[in-house]
Amino acid sequence: MKLSQFKFNLPDSLLANDPAEERDEARLMVLHKDTGKIEHKIFKDVLDYFDDKDVMILNNTKVFPARLYGNKEKTGATIEVFLLRELNKELRLWDVLVDPARKIRVGNKLYFGDNDLLVAEVVDNTTSRGRTIRFLFDGTEEEFRRNVEILGETPLPKYIKRKATEKDKERYQTIFAKHEGAVAAPTAGLHFSRELMKRLELKGIEFAEVTLHVGLGTFRPVEVEDLTKHKMDSEQFIIDQKAADIVNKGLEEKRRICAVGTTSMRAIESAVSANKTLKAANDWTSKFIFPPYDFNIANSMITNFHTPESTLLMMVAAFGGYDHVMNAYEVAVKEKYRFYSYGDAMLII
Repeated sequence: MKLSQFKFNLPDSLLANDPAEERDEARLMVLHKDTGKIEHKIFKDVLDYFDDKDVMILNNTKVFPARLYGNKEKTGATIEVFLLRELNKELRLWDVLVDPARKIRVGNKLYFGDNDLLVAEVVDNTTSRGRTIRFLFDGTEEEFRRNVEILGETPLPKYIKRKATEKDKERYQTIFAKHEGAVAAPTAGLHFSRELMKRLELKGIEFAEVTLHVGLGTFRPVEVEDLTKHKMDSEQFIIDQKAADIVNKGLEEKRRICAVGTTSMRAIESAVSANKTLKAANDWTSKFIFPPYDFNIANSMITNFHTPESTLLMMVAAFGGYDHVMNAYEVAVKEKYRFYSYGDAMLII
């Protein structure tokens, strides 16, 4: 398929800058992938589509406050440093993006916080905006993390044109987030409230938790018309035996298996055994899913509404059927559904 087949007109007014008042009260579009039928619901109605022993696969990655603002030595110029991933814990080496990049050279020192709570030195150039930095910090790992927590901002996507607030600390994080390592939230999971989780549990729904640390590549635009030429950024994922067992039991019993979010789907599709079951794994994936694609594990999916021409939309189109999904997006625009990270949700069954 071609990139241009995933274009659609999205008015700026439909970009969600803030979350819904309550997590589980965002709107929910239900798309039946065999017929293309569409229903309009509220997210908490998701309960009506699942039964005893059905399985929901959740991504329990935790977003860390990845956006720091520091000052360059001598000039005092303000520099944004976006922490991508830790390369070496002992040496405190990090892979980062810097902005404005032209001012930052190897050997420069950067100072963060009023009392220079953290100081870093640039040790390498990786890409035009990418750098490797070393934090010069003698305290414990706990103290270092606490300082990052104090100085760092919730890494809201760039299209949200406001500063991150205290509220974002809570709302740009799923309630089941456990393992720190993501620089963007697995957004489909943001709609689950504690009350809804309890009600799903009481109904007998099984939860299988996997971890995929979402990287900035999730926002990287596709720049080639021929999709087979696009390379995805690599992301770390972990599936333990317990999660694999829950999913495989569901498969065996022909239950509804629901991937909550494109990240959960990407993780499970990267760990399929030869006999089409889910296997435990601790690995990196750069899997790019676009139509046509045969899915092996999940038979339903919860996802948000994504950007035109994004890899996320392509995966959703592969799962729900290209024509059905593009039609559903047309309906979503007409019905004024909210798009992107803080936006509304879609259930594909």
